[in-house]
Amino acid sequence: MSNKAMSAPEIATTTPQTASRTPLLNATLMLFMAAMVLANISGHMYEPLLPLYLKSLNANVVQVGLFFTLSRIVPLTLQILGGWISDSLGRLRSIALGSVAGAVSYVGLILAPTWHWVLVGEGMAAMTRSLVGPSFGAFIAEQSSEGNRARVYGITEMIFMVVAVIGPPLGGWLADTYGFKFMLLCAGILYLLATILRVGMARTAARGQEANPQKLTLSSLRSNLGLMTGMVLAGGLITWILLTDGVRDVAYSLSFNLLPLYLDEIGGLSIQQIGWLESIFGIFMMLVTVPAGSLADKRGERLGIILGFALQFAALITFIRVSGFWGFASAWALLGLGVGMMSPAYQSLISKAVPQKVRGTAFGLFNTSLGLVSLPAPALGAQLWQRLGPRVPFSITAWAALIAILPVWLKFRLPAIKEEE
Repeated sequence: MSNKAMSAPEIATTTPQTASRTPLLNATLMLFMAAMVLANISGHMYEPLLPLYLKSLNANVVQVGLFFTLSRIVPLTLQILGGWISDSLGRLRSIALGSVAGAVSYVGLILAPTWHWVLVGEGMAAMTRSLVGPSFGAFIAEQSSEGNRARVYGITEMIFMVVAVIGPPLGGWLADTYGFKFMLLCAGILYLLATILRVGMARTAARGQEANPQKLTLSSLRSNLGLMTGMVLAGGLITWILLTDGVRDVAYSLSFNLLPLYLDEIGGLSIQQIGWLESIFGIFMMLVTVPAGSLADKRGERLGIILGFALQFAALITFIRVSGFWGFASAWALLGLGVGMMSPAYQSLISKAVPQKVRGTAFGLFNTSLGLVSLPAPALGAQLWQRLGPRVPFSITAWAALIAILPVWLKFRLPAIKEEE
């Protein structure tokens, strides 16, 4: 690529006058986001509707909960390895490898004759997420400086949320009009285009910034894991981020995999209307991510995370009290604002709290730890739905978001040396 990406240290050492003229997103990052948007429009076409696809394959509510519990097992075994591969081989190589697996996963999803077989496709998709997920946040961090990192995350989140605006209503319309199989075929074609673009970027990077990858050895894996384990057990910021996000992940896993079923059976919404709710969420998230990133850079990440949790609590309390499309739309608008307020701050805080050489491992470790803690949550949420009522899992999620504000306020502080850099 002719326009070589400016590295993070180079951005950090520019003068204020130069920094003010330097675009927050360089050419490499813009191409990276174009591929990410294509791939995730594909994913968002079917993921919000996956419980309904399982229902069309004769799965009941308890089986849907079991499906999402079982589908988390493969990512748990791969997320840390994916982060280590990202740290060793390079971010773009790791993403390209994951994308090839992702393209194959659509074959399993399309050809599945029963809901049990959908697990095969989701298993391949888990390989994709394990390789792409840890690299995403780490790559963006390395294309920014600490002074503008939250703003860069905010802008990339805003671009990324195009997928939530386009994908769900497009997927809902295709599924409603032509059926789930045809919709999955269209999504798979989009993902294949993204894979071709990502492989091209990885080949270019192999001749430049990722020309000298580290060997994948057990000693390097032990070294990365040892460093991260020490930080997790130290009782500092990383420990509290992990604990707080773990509670949040358990609470959200109780209810959100059942969301389409709730909107279908309790709310009486059509597939297209459910898709439009996801789009409304994406629009409102897009509106706030850039201001949220600026707020985090100027006032610190903690404030944005607290405001995000408060808005999510308000959204979920609204959700269980309203009815009709516009009632649910108002709740999802609030939820989009809450997630958009919190996301850039969270990403920025994690990237600053860990050394650059283990950022991929760190993001993988976070995803693995959270997934391990929340593994039984979808099945438990389905049991709560059956035994205590459909609103109970969502109520628990709402109050967990509110309670999470306390540890954020008390413990989410970067060490003084980090704040001075």
